[in-house]
Amino acid sequence: MTKTEGSDDNAPCGRAVHTDPESPKTPEQVPLPKEMARKSRNDKSPAEWAYERLILYIRNFEELLDTEHEIALGMTDGGAGVLRIEGIGYFDPDIVTFYGTDSSGARSQLIQHVSQLSVILRAVPKPGTQEEPRRIGFRLVEDLDGT
Repeated sequence: MTKTEGSDDNAPCGRAVHTDPESPKTPEQVPLPKEMARKSRNDKSPAEWAYERLILYIRNFEELLDTEHEIALGMTDGGAGVLRIEGIGYFDPDIVTFYGTDSSGARSQLIQHVSQLSVILRAVPKPGTQEEPRRIGFRLVEDLDGT
């Protein structure tokens, strides 16, 4: 179990177990980035706290992708399809939103209450017109750090 550094005793804990003991570390298995741990979880809205952890999951997922794939969000309701993630945000106290395009290229946005948050991260081929895959996770972490 991993406690965050520089936080109070109420700091969140995380745990993950994988079938392969050599599998790469996942967000639950490493300390929170210092910028995230600077503010107590108790001082964050549910939306802010969900947003920050989603960033960690997105960055981790992208680190495992090859250069031919980008991250997308699979709609868990099954009917709306896939959203290529181009942005993520939150609106206190309880809304998280994803911005992007669907498989036909139409602009799309998913707005979700944190109590209903259920996200499937998917690897999708990058558009043939792009030389390099876009990586939103690293930009999101830079934003958290204020860089």
